[in-house]
Amino acid sequence: MRLARWSVSLFGTVAVLAALLAGATIWLLVTDPVTVAESVNTGQVTPFVEELAGVLYTALKDILKYL
Repeated sequence: MRLARWSVSLFGTVAVLAALLAGATIWLLVTDPVTVAESVNTGQVTPFVEELAGVLYTALKDILKYL
């Protein structure tokens, strides 16, 4: 029973992280399409990851400021 609870908790955590990453990616596609297009065109993901990290950081900062 302990393993079943642990696996459900792990699945929930992975699902929340995947949803958060997907939402941030969609937000970045809407707000900064040039960076996404350049990353796809050149094959370099570094600018995309940097912008994605910036979006996640800003969202977390704003949520903590609200609380």
